[in-house]
Amino acid sequence: MTVAEFLRSYRLQFIGVLLSLAVLYSPIVPSMVQWWYQDDNYSHGFIVPLIAGYFLYCRREELLNAKVEPWWPGLLVLLAGLFQLLAGWLAWEYFTMRSSLITVIAGILLFVLGRRPFLILLLPVAYLLFMVPIPYIVYDAFAFPLKMFVTKVSVDFLQSIGVIVMREGNILMFPSTTLEVADACSGIRSIMSLLALSVAYGFFLKVSPLKRLIIALSALPIAIVTNALRVIITGILAQWWGAKAAEGFFHEFAGLAVFGVAIVLLVGLGALLGRERKES
Repeated sequence: MTVAEFLRSYRLQFIGVLLSLAVLYSPIVPSMVQWWYQDDNYSHGFIVPLIAGYFLYCRREELLNAKVEPWWPGLLVLLAGLFQLLAGWLAWEYFTMRSSLITVIAGILLFVLGRRPFLILLLPVAYLLFMVPIPYIVYDAFAFPLKMFVTKVSVDFLQSIGVIVMREGNILMFPSTTLEVADACSGIRSIMSLLALSVAYGFFLKVSPLKRLIIALSALPIAIVTNALRVIITGILAQWWGAKAAEGFFHEFAGLAVFGVAIVLLVGLGALLGRERKES
């Protein structure tokens, strides 16, 4: 029996599973969507389900023709996901509760449809992880060292071009003003958004798996370099025009401009790797 035949034969059961998941996660998913809206770090969460859905759409023919071979260890994965949900609920830990949805879906696919359909759906299911906000303790563990690194690199560059500036932690001290490199300038926000986009971008490119991995991992250096560029430009403006030049509209515009530059660099890298494939 293929997946298409299975869905026709067990349509009501399939709808029942979807409704059960909706009821089970009704207290959890809406709060996650609210988080996407309130926290700019996770605003990319809105497009993640859409991209995952498109991945599924692209593989629909292969999926519908795949053979259904229920795999009993999938039941263990399903139980592990439910235990993860229970543990997260008891500890009131949001990441554990929210990410359990992906584990539960993976368990259902393995147990009901088998390994082949699961492998076809692995990318869209795994991609959903990008919509889950990471715990703040993990966020801070990465954001703080990134912020200090971006600050140091920026100050070193500014001093190398003759700008008078001193650094104390994440504080930049100019003769006429003082600036703080905030978490938003650390690059962690860009890394999370760019990582989600770079994985999707790599999927659309017809390149080898290694080059797709390179494109995905490039989100890290691109985010750091572009955010260091943001701090450097802000520092130069603050040096010549005072702190007001680095606040308000310019600060918000600089954040958008830096993300635009990061997208251009990501697309450029993809085009370069894609061209190498054609030439070879």
